Amino acid sequence: MMTILLYLIVMALVGAMIFLAASAVFGRSEELPPLPPGTTATVLPAEDVTGADVDALRFQQVLRGYKASEVDWALHRLGLEIDSLRAQLGRDERSEVLVKADAPAKAEASQEAPATESESKDSQG
Repeated sequence: MMTILLYLIVMALVGAMIFLAASAVFGRSEELPPLPPGTTATVLPAEDVTGADVDALRFQQVLRGYKASEVDWALHRLGLEIDSLRAQLGRDERSEVLVKADAPAKAEASQEAPATESESKDSQG
């Protein structure tokens, strides 16, 4: 009975020494300290979000999936970027329509100007 107890004690000591050595060499497997509550490691650029930025998104996993506040934040940012791009596209399309609408009027004005000059020369000559 004493031999079994001695074996158990030696195994526990060897296991503890291996654990302490591994902890000293490898640490707690954390590169950075834990984030303070209410902050996130999820990052998106302030402007010009690209597909690569979206592909690189990583969310904290919690008990039932991803942290909802991080996903909501990312979706909100992407929504703002899409709205901004659509507004810019709308402005560009409106300016293009105005340019196209002004083109015939300018063409008519340029055609009328030479005719007016030739008429004035004919009347003078």
